[in-house]
Amino acid sequence: MKKDLEEVTGEIVDAAVNLHKRLGPGLLESVYETVLAKELERRGLKVERQKVVTFEFEGMRFDEGLKLDLLVEDAVVVELKSVEALAPVHSKQTLTYLRLLNLQVGLLINFGAARLKDGLRRIVNGYIPSASPRLRVNHPEPE
Repeated sequence: MKKDLEEVTGEIVDAAVNLHKRLGPGLLESVYETVLAKELERRGLKVERQKVVTFEFEGMRFDEGLKLDLLVEDAVVVELKSVEALAPVHSKQTLTYLRLLNLQVGLLINFGAARLKDGLRRIVNGYIPSASPRLRVNHPEPE
C-alpha cells in the first residue's frame, strides 16, 4: 500500500531531524544525502538518489538539465543543502523542480542550520494539505 504525501513527508522530516541531532551541522551535503537515503529506505520508503530527470520545454528536450538530490516514493522531491543559511533561490529551485515534474510537494532541508527546524522548508505546487498537525512546518496555524 502506497503512503500518502503527508505520511511520506512526515517520515522524511522525522528522519532528517534525527539525523541532524546525531551528526550536527557542518558536514558535506553528500554525507547527509547518503545517510538520509539509507534511513528512509530502512523505514520502507522508495528512494532514488541523484536522479537525472529528462524534461521538455517548448519542444526542446533536456536529458540532463535536472538532477534531484532525492526523490522519495516517486512523489516527494527532497533538495538538500549544507550551508549557513538558505537563500531565496533555494526555495525557487525546489518549486521549479516540482513544476517541471508535475509533482505537488517538495522538502528543502538545510543541514547547515544550527537547528534543523530553521533550515526546513516545505514547498508546495498546487497541493492543499490535510489538517494533519504533524506537518505544519513553516506554515502558520489557521486563525
